[in-house]
Amino acid sequence: MDTRVHDDPSHAGTASSVAGAREAIPISLIINGRQRHFAIEPWVTLLDLLREQEHLTGTKKGCDHGQCGACTVLIEGKRINSCLVLAVSRDGAQVTTIEGLADGDRLHPLQQAFVEHDALQCGYCTPGQICSAQGLINEGHASSGNEVRELMSGNLCRCGAYTNIAAAIMEVLDKDGAP
Repeated sequence: MDTRVHDDPSHAGTASSVAGAREAIPISLIINGRQRHFAIEPWVTLLDLLREQEHLTGTKKGCDHGQCGACTVLIEGKRINSCLVLAVSRDGAQVTTIEGLADGDRLHPLQQAFVEHDALQCGYCTPGQICSAQGLINEGHASSGNEVRELMSGNLCRCGAYTNIAAAIMEVLDKDGAP
């Protein structure tokens, strides 16, 4: 499968697949604040584009069925399971991954809170947990630990760090004065 990434949209072209010549679909995404242009097959998921073409491997492939939340990223500030989204369906969208949350060497407040609250063990789910938490904050529906736990229930942690994850999110909610 030949999938091409382009910084210049004038170079977007066709791609050939093992099954024969096929037209690639040109799309454009703003990924972590940077405009990117691609020519991709229509079946490429956003998760695979991020990991394989952009080399943003913080977004994890867990179950690949939208059940674990390890692949959670933000599209236009809303949390989504990137394994369930075809990249072509998000042409023109703003995508934020775990790599796009920090400000250089300065951790995002959620990243810092996860460290301070020891809200990770193996760390595999952590990028999806943090992106989901940022989406939860953006939604403005959580104001208690119970609400945070309920609204984060789509993100699984096989290590069981849920108590610390909720505490880290609540700390950021309390600091930001969010609901």
